[in-house]
Amino acid sequence: MPDFTSLTKTKPASPAVNAPRANVVSAAMFTAPFLLGLAVTLLTLNPIGAILGTLLGLMASLAPRIAKQWERAVVLRLGRYIGLRGPGLFWVIPFVDSVTAYVDQRIITTDFAAESTLTSDTVPVNVDAIMFWMVYDAERAALEVQDYKLAVSLAAQTALRDVIGKTSLTDLLRGREKIEEELQHIIDDRTNPWGVTVQSVEIREIIIPDALQDAMSREAQAAREKKARIILGEAEVEIANKFMEAAKSYQDNPTALHLRAMNMLYEGLKEKGAMMIVPSTAVESMGMGGFIGGAALRQQQLTQGGEELKSKSGE
Repeated sequence: MPDFTSLTKTKPASPAVNAPRANVVSAAMFTAPFLLGLAVTLLTLNPIGAILGTLLGLMASLAPRIAKQWERAVVLRLGRYIGLRGPGLFWVIPFVDSVTAYVDQRIITTDFAAESTLTSDTVPVNVDAIMFWMVYDAERAALEVQDYKLAVSLAAQTALRDVIGKTSLTDLLRGREKIEEELQHIIDDRTNPWGVTVQSVEIREIIIPDALQDAMSREAQAAREKKARIILGEAEVEIANKFMEAAKSYQDNPTALHLRAMNMLYEGLKEKGAMMIVPSTAVESMGMGGFIGGAALRQQQLTQGGEELKSKSGE
């Protein structure tokens, strides 16, 4: 059974603002009649002037409204839509006109998630994503849907669940860009009638069960080990082929074989105290007996010379 708790975990703020916003113009419109009525009251000693001035000031302060640069105000006259106002200062008729919403037309970011959703191969995953969207038609956003921010958020979450349910785990992990484009098109189709367009959708995180992570890690490790063994075997084959070619060259050129033997002895004995093990078959086939004997004699002479020097220095 799907978990719908994530669909209502974070509810966006409502865009509708029915109460008038305080502004400098409204304050000035209230202050002027109030002070005039107060002056009349002080001159005539009759409170009616102050009361009328206060009432006129309250009514006048309701007329001026201000919308910010990125906002459009939705104005209704006796419940009927008459148009958008703003940005900047605009006027309404008190108690006849009402500003029901200030629609923000900047790019808005909304994060949404799908928790414990099954992929097409029945693997539960948690997916966290973020969406960039904006209102391109404030009139539709105000008239076609009750709460466009909440509607966009819910549409994104349900679209994410639908895409996950049709996608395998492998495609979900490897094809993020394709899934993001598909999500953008699906959400855009749902929200365009509301005057909303989706700029982009980005998947931030995909969480799979720990047991499945361990299994995938072992599978990847086994695949790498298999590849390493294959590469090592191919290298052994290449080395063997090179040795075969070298053996053919030495077979027809005994001088080169002897030179190679001398080079092997030199490489093995150039470090003092080094020991070199040579197979008996190599001694016979490569004629290394004399070389080895001479090298051993030279090594023995060097060792004896070193011991004599030590004994003399000790005396």
